[in-house]
Amino acid sequence: MKKIGFIGLGIMGGNMASHLLKKYKNINILKRNSINTKKFIKKFANKGKINLYNNPKELAENSELIISCVGNDNDLEDIYLRKNKILDGVRKNTIIVDHTTASLNISIKLFKKFRSKQVFFFDAPVSGGEIGAQKGNLAIMVGGEKNKFGVLKKSLDCYYKSMIYMGKSGNGQLTKMVNQICVASIIQGLAEGLNFAKKKKLNVENLLEAIQNGAAQSWQLENRSITMWNNKFNFGFMNKLMLKDLKILLNESKISNIELPITKQIKGFYTKLIKKGYSKEDTSNLIRLLR
Repeated sequence: MKKIGFIGLGIMGGNMASHLLKKYKNINILKRNSINTKKFIKKFANKGKINLYNNPKELAENSELIISCVGNDNDLEDIYLRKNKILDGVRKNTIIVDHTTASLNISIKLFKKFRSKQVFFFDAPVSGGEIGAQKGNLAIMVGGEKNKFGVLKKSLDCYYKSMIYMGKSGNGQLTKMVNQICVASIIQGLAEGLNFAKKKKLNVENLLEAIQNGAAQSWQLENRSITMWNNKFNFGFMNKLMLKDLKILLNESKISNIELPITKQIKGFYTKLIKKGYSKEDTSNLIRLLR
């Protein structure tokens, strides 16, 4: 791929785009006034690594592969479907990869819109958080047309550890929903376990050494247990983003009449934390609510 467009230079996207610039000569981005975009431009503009465009339509006209990583469904509607946006400028046989965690409906809608223009759209949410994006070892779950999946694997291998094809359009988002159901429950279990250990005055280093190679082992245990123990949460995947994800998946479970009682309860915990002013703290701060 010689012409790559990237939209969404936030905590996750900015790191992904940086990895792309290590692999490719340059990439196309939008000229925006956001803090993250200005930082990205300042870092790479003088190196001749980025091409700036004024709107998504222009970016699409000059890109063969378009990657997005934005906040929510409304952001996707804005960059892809409204006037002077990507749908207006995209060329036949362009490949679009969206890393946003979004609803099933918007992903399928975008797939159909672009398929009518002979463009290939993939819903490809990621897991691994800020650390995974920085290290280039994200887990990517992909829904879309399988015959173009090989192109994604070759083009994006600079920022993933695993990329798994999950089937038809929307299945990437459904897989991410499963991921978030599991993650939320693991964080809550870890929070309760650490809180119990602290109240019983156990030595945390010995505790973790004792349980980390057993059935309790997890990414959260390995990467978040010490910071949770020390009440440090100023990093990582923000509570407000987890709450957004849980709302999406619980809405989907309601439509499908699937019961998720524990996930629903944990969603209530994140709602409380955000009301208390902790919206930007790492999701591991569920432990704040325990006594």
